[in-house]
Amino acid sequence: MVSEKTSKIVKATAPILAERGREITSYFYKTMFNDHPELLHLFNHANQEKGRQQAALANTIYAAATAIDQLDVLVPVVRQIAHKHRSLHVKKEHYPIVGEYLVRAIKDVLGEEATTEIVDAWKEAYTEIAQVFIQVEEDLYKEAREKAWEGFKTFRITRKKEESSVITSFYLEAEDGLQIPSFLPGQYVTLRLPLSGEPYLFNRQYSLSDAYNEKYLRISVKREGDEDRKGKVSHYLHDVLQEGDLIEITAPAGDFVLDQSTTPVYLISGGVGITPMMSMLNDLSTHQSDRHVTFIHASRNQESHAFKQEVTSLLHQIEHGKQVVFYDVLPPITKDDTSHEGPLDVEKLSRILSEKQGVFYICGPIPFMKSVIHSLHSLGVKKEAIRYEFFGPSLQI
Repeated sequence: MVSEKTSKIVKATAPILAERGREITSYFYKTMFNDHPELLHLFNHANQEKGRQQAALANTIYAAATAIDQLDVLVPVVRQIAHKHRSLHVKKEHYPIVGEYLVRAIKDVLGEEATTEIVDAWKEAYTEIAQVFIQVEEDLYKEAREKAWEGFKTFRITRKKEESSVITSFYLEAEDGLQIPSFLPGQYVTLRLPLSGEPYLFNRQYSLSDAYNEKYLRISVKREGDEDRKGKVSHYLHDVLQEGDLIEITAPAGDFVLDQSTTPVYLISGGVGITPMMSMLNDLSTHQSDRHVTFIHASRNQESHAFKQEVTSLLHQIEHGKQVVFYDVLPPITKDDTSHEGPLDVEKLSRILSEKQGVFYICGPIPFMKSVIHSLHSLGVKKEAIRYEFFGPSLQI
């Protein structure tokens, strides 16, 4: 618990962080990576280039500043970030380094505004905030050690399967031959890859796209970018890695997971956001086949729509299963067609929702998630019934 004096100072500086947060965090990452380039092994370089990591950190710092005297209210957000840290193998010894460069960034960017009193207050506040993260992450590491494994483990690609024109599934079996530990539908793993000509390792987090089984894990990856700006990791997975090749991954993580209630469930995805929904749908068809399930998916066109046959087959196993598909470019309509012209909006959602009760899971591009979440709010769906997952650092919606 920080002192009352520190609490007042940190809260008083929160508006400055809201105004200059991106400037502070950009300076922070630049100076820290310059002095500690080994930390680049832990970060998604693409998120750094796009400024998403800087924005996410600025949001987190601002939230912590406004709630510095009641950090328990941030626990849900801390747990979400802690899952990502555990999956990336961020350890407690990294926190003092981050603290040193974050305080330096506040001091250097604010200049004369950063008095000794303000700098000292932020040192104390950071220590308190870091301890909250460290404790949550230590619990997650302990859980991983007991149920799965800690750090990165070698897996072999035993199968590659094209799911659409842009998405390919990779079936991964443990190189040591041990059975796969249990995971929750909706969780993800982190892949660590060395790319030819690149000085640092590349980390990417991918949702598991199948229900739990003892033999393999399945991830499904979209080919990102175009010929002018290819996604380095996704193209490496699609074009270079083959069946039989080895990769390293961490144990499943994440708190965007299927609940075990009996209330209706809506799985709403856009593009490659379908991947965690496939894990959930597979689990529902096996363990909750009497639950009301509505599977809503939006895709650019029929060719880029992944898992069409698998979704249809799984929904046939669910007594109250329903599917609605939206295409930006509508294919020729048949008498059995359940697709609609996109994009998905509040009017179309209103027609689909049989009732406002239930749990709503959402995953996809940020503009898609913003639109769906805002539409659900306008239809009277309660905030606590809406759950969503980001690909990358959590940004404000």
